[in-house]
Amino acid sequence: MSSIVMHNSVHSYTSNWHQNAARAAFFIGGFGAAAWAPLVPLLKNRLMINENIMGLLLLCIGMGSLITMPISGIIAAKFGCRKVIVTASLLYAFLLILLSEVTTLPATVVILILFGAAMGMIDVTANIQALSIERAIGHRLMSSMHGFWSVGGFLGASIFGLWIDIGLSPFQATLCAAIIMIITLIPFIRYLLNNGGDSSSRAHFAFPRGIVALIAVIICISFLVEGSIMDWGGIYLTTIHGLDISLAGTGFALYSGAMLIMRLTGDWLLRKLSTTLIIFGGMLLTIVGFLLIIASSWQILLYLGFFLIGGGFANVVPVFYSLLAKQKAMPLTTAISAVSTFGYLGILMGPAVIGFIAHLTSLISAFTMLVVLLIIEIFIANYVYKKMA
Repeated sequence: MSSIVMHNSVHSYTSNWHQNAARAAFFIGGFGAAAWAPLVPLLKNRLMINENIMGLLLLCIGMGSLITMPISGIIAAKFGCRKVIVTASLLYAFLLILLSEVTTLPATVVILILFGAAMGMIDVTANIQALSIERAIGHRLMSSMHGFWSVGGFLGASIFGLWIDIGLSPFQATLCAAIIMIITLIPFIRYLLNNGGDSSSRAHFAFPRGIVALIAVIICISFLVEGSIMDWGGIYLTTIHGLDISLAGTGFALYSGAMLIMRLTGDWLLRKLSTTLIIFGGMLLTIVGFLLIIASSWQILLYLGFFLIGGGFANVVPVFYSLLAKQKAMPLTTAISAVSTFGYLGILMGPAVIGFIAHLTSLISAFTMLVVLLIIEIFIANYVYKKMA
């Protein structure tokens, strides 16, 4: 019997309810992040601050996440996934409401740091819950789990915009979002793991070592690419290829749609097809997608490039998260914390790195650098996969 099971049968920890509890945690994380996004311009106007100050405020979320992510494994091991996810989710929802009303800069800084901290804890602990269940059940679950973060993000952004359109105030819309997050959580509380996912080893502060360090690099590059596409994809289409500003978001929409579809179907594809084909074939498709964006001037091929990047890259992160269950270099909870922290660093670094290189050279050179990183990632991933798969 797997070591994740304490005082319970394997069956009780691998039921559909336990799997859906993990999906609910991912959904809440994505939904809350999406509901926060429309509040950004409102907060800027309410505080009467400029873009520079607003940019520094947004960094507070990253600071909060980076504070809690390395220690979330320790906390989950001590208190269990259930207590951590429930506490962080309730705090996440409450802070979201506060962000719709806060009127002073110091209070905003504190709230945003706590909001990022709660988001980071949900991210890490949801991965611990999901990976623990996957390890016990014996087949792939991580792709669809990560897909539910995207589902939450899609629904959160769509519904919040609809509420504003029908006349709800930002406070009322945010309150509705918080209620949905809590209602989503309540039915699944009893099915969240009451242990931290790895009772056989004592968790430590999360700094990657051994094979986990290589997996952390893979995840970091993956999220760096994702952050770059999210923040610079539209700018690339308008400045390099001259597309109208109204079409700027189309590339990212295709990227996100392809990623969502491939993640929700990824577990099934990984069971039916070769994992090697899905992962390394997907990485090659991602490189082809970037080459289309860099070299082509046809609009249809540009959009195809974004679609290939999203679809090809979709299952890389979930598969390498799954491999963490097979490594012996670190306790599972600590390894997940370490890898998640490096992934978040990638998201934070990506847009800044692209901007810096584009300023020194050009945006085309910056996107070419992403292709070079992807080639390096393939070699690292090949070594890790042969070592552990």
